[in-house]
Amino acid sequence: MSVHNSQAATVAVLGAGAWGTALAQTLASDGRDVLIWAREAEVIAAINATRANPQFLPGARLHPTIRATDDLAELATVPVLLAVTPAQHLGTVLARLGPTQADVVLCAKGIEAGTGRLMADVARAASPQARLAVLSGPTFAHEVAAGLPTAVTLACSGGDAQWQRLSAVIARPAFRPYFSEDVIGAEIGGAVKNVLAIACGVVEGLGLGQNARASLIARGFAELQRFGLALGAQVETLAGLSGLGDLVLTCSSTSSRNFSLGKALGEGARADAVLASAATVAEGAYTAPVLADLAAQRGIAMPIVAAVAALVAGTVPAREAVAGLLARPLRAEHDLASGAEHDLG
Repeated sequence: MSVHNSQAATVAVLGAGAWGTALAQTLASDGRDVLIWAREAEVIAAINATRANPQFLPGARLHPTIRATDDLAELATVPVLLAVTPAQHLGTVLARLGPTQADVVLCAKGIEAGTGRLMADVARAASPQARLAVLSGPTFAHEVAAGLPTAVTLACSGGDAQWQRLSAVIARPAFRPYFSEDVIGAEIGGAVKNVLAIACGVVEGLGLGQNARASLIARGFAELQRFGLALGAQVETLAGLSGLGDLVLTCSSTSSRNFSLGKALGEGARADAVLASAATVAEGAYTAPVLADLAAQRGIAMPIVAAVAALVAGTVPAREAVAGLLARPLRAEHDLASGAEHDLG
């Protein structure tokens, strides 16, 4: 029988939303002790007493070696931490955690509003001694929790040595990480695809058809590439699991919170009303305006991202935003130049 305490746990999850709970479930599938930190008392009580998280991951029967806590001090000695808090709260939670030399695996996908920092930069400022990695890819939480086959990118700032440590902890028969050293590329793919998923949801909500959605995915991927390459990402990463793979998944299903938000916008809802009523976070809504600003500052043409930012802000209705994209000048398909002066779209 396992001893459920922080000393026994070799891995912990920061955040008990759907994705954090699914990751805890995966990590506990081989019988190891997993500590999961949550803010909500009712979530902690449900996980510990009933082996369930009905608020964020209904229907999943959690392994008995998962234990929930609201005490960050319990995580202080755990050598591997998966940070799955919403992107806009990552810095605050890591600062509260305090100094750590653990391997901190960043699983939130976004860009910090107000600073324009990627999650690795946020984490580096809050926990300068932590050894950072990024886990990202095409992952619906309910499928991961159910043990369905999933592949992800595990980008390690510490190179092969860190990969060897982390892959031994994270890999499972149905959860397959692929090694990368391109932390920037893994982060950009996850952040940008959330915004593009909103755009694809708008196409669905407006009833514009499968052709339009496929076209938007392809042109959105061109924007993702332009932004990523300008910031130093590797093209292979952007075309891999954490880029194109994640983009295709989240642009195709209402299981995506960002796609669902876009669908509601296309059907005439206001973004502020949808976000206020949602139990979970659609990260793309917070990433869109800061991503659009970063692209404008750097002269990177991202018209789809700019249209989503305007939709989220409520300054442009959905049909007008789509009409604006369709009215852009005709141009060559494969020009990945970053400058707005080329009027790319």
